[in-house]
Amino acid sequence: MALSCTRGIEQVQNELSDMQPPGCYWLTVNRPEDARRLARQVMAAQKSLTLISAGDAPQALLEPALPQGPNRIPFYSLPEKRRALLDLPEDLARTLSAKPRLVLFFNNFSFIEKLSPAELTAWSKKINHTLATCNCCLLIITSGSGVNNLRQTLLSTFRQLNGLAHLEYQQDIWNYRVSWWCHDRRLMADRALRLTFQPAGFAAVNENEQNTPLTLNDEAICLAEKQVLEGAPPLSSHWQLFGNNELVASRAQQADSATVIFALTHNDQIRTLAQDVHSLRRTRGAGLKIIVREMQTSLRYSDERLLLACGVNAIVPFGAPMSRFLTTLESLQGQRYNRHVPADLDALLQSLQPLQLRGFLPLDKFCEAVTQLVNNTLLPENGKGLLVALRPVPELRPEQALTLCKPRRYGDLVTVLGDRLYLFLSSCRYNDLDTALKFIFRLPHDELFSNRLVWFEDLQILSEVRQMKTLVPGAWKDKPPELTVAVPDTTVSAPAPVARPTPQPVALKIYKTGATRE
Repeated sequence: MALSCTRGIEQVQNELSDMQPPGCYWLTVNRPEDARRLARQVMAAQKSLTLISAGDAPQALLEPALPQGPNRIPFYSLPEKRRALLDLPEDLARTLSAKPRLVLFFNNFSFIEKLSPAELTAWSKKINHTLATCNCCLLIITSGSGVNNLRQTLLSTFRQLNGLAHLEYQQDIWNYRVSWWCHDRRLMADRALRLTFQPAGFAAVNENEQNTPLTLNDEAICLAEKQVLEGAPPLSSHWQLFGNNELVASRAQQADSATVIFALTHNDQIRTLAQDVHSLRRTRGAGLKIIVREMQTSLRYSDERLLLACGVNAIVPFGAPMSRFLTTLESLQGQRYNRHVPADLDALLQSLQPLQLRGFLPLDKFCEAVTQLVNNTLLPENGKGLLVALRPVPELRPEQALTLCKPRRYGDLVTVLGDRLYLFLSSCRYNDLDTALKFIFRLPHDELFSNRLVWFEDLQILSEVRQMKTLVPGAWKDKPPELTVAVPDTTVSAPAPVARPTPQPVALKIYKTGATRE
């Protein structure tokens, strides 16, 4: 068996953990802090290692000191320039010796995206040629917003990469997805593991699968809030109706695989309903079929994601006919819930709900809040919200338009930059933009603004926010020319003050009616 290097992840079989030279392996990680933990764990598990870092200083990865690992780690810093990345294969050929070793290349996605997909494929081929010549193994760890786009690009580089995997954070656990991994002439593909982080590093979780009851006596039972049937009586003897959601949740605590149906009539019920669903899913397992039927228009996009993350199987929207509702129930029979539900509900609420900010923010605070929300890896990629730039009509100044802007939802932010307003609408879809603007502005927005630009992808929003920080206009091409304002000459002496007139007394005479004046 050939010499191999390990990533140091405990309780993971060697076929999914070891790396053999010559070979190139690539790991993508959503959160930079998780990438740093994984890189330190890899370094601690080696006897010999060379570190290359782009963006962050390599010394930052070595502090504090590793508990174990090589006594001496050569490290190099790569400037974040496109030319430096293209020249990396030649630099490795000059630096590395023929002695088998592991090279760790730690970088951010903003650095890798400097190459087009075609350039990335050609770059990978050159890297492989260098590694084969030097008989070395290269592990690339890339993190940051946009790594999901990088993963799609790397799927086409199967011939150039010996392994491709992705680490994703999910509140209290990490999903480790292996697209493929080569080991000792064997290929492992399409594998998924769940990891936990311990003081020694990442380790696989030995999950005890919940046993399916031997007798599914309650599989046909439907526990429902009575409003979901729109006033109709129970459809069969298997239906049990209750007066409110609390009674439904209480009865469902004794069920194993029944169908549980909650009614949602107002947005204020979201938090309580999320708590009930989360408790049922964590205590009663994956056999329950939990459905929420919206009886009035009350669910926002972020609320739907919260309920689904807490363990709901399906949400029936308001306006769906009874036949559609019953068809949804039939489609869920026999299914099991297979998504992970975090144990800490408060942390889940805090991460999935928008920022507890709304309304006007200064430019620096606005950019900081938007960056924080877009970098939240628990929210879906390219689904965090919309960044909208609005230019008022010539008769209206931005400050005047700001007085008409009244955001009501948490996460909806506004700021002023130059001659335009910038709005960030959290958890807002593009097709709902006009509806959102209608509720935010007191007057018709089509009459207030002459044009607008919209950014909806994460990388587009982050790029525009970086430009806003430097007070550089974004993609506006029709910016009017700067006006020259005449500055008055302050050296001219002010005119002499005019003397105020002195008041003079006036005597008034009063004449009686009918009297004549002499």
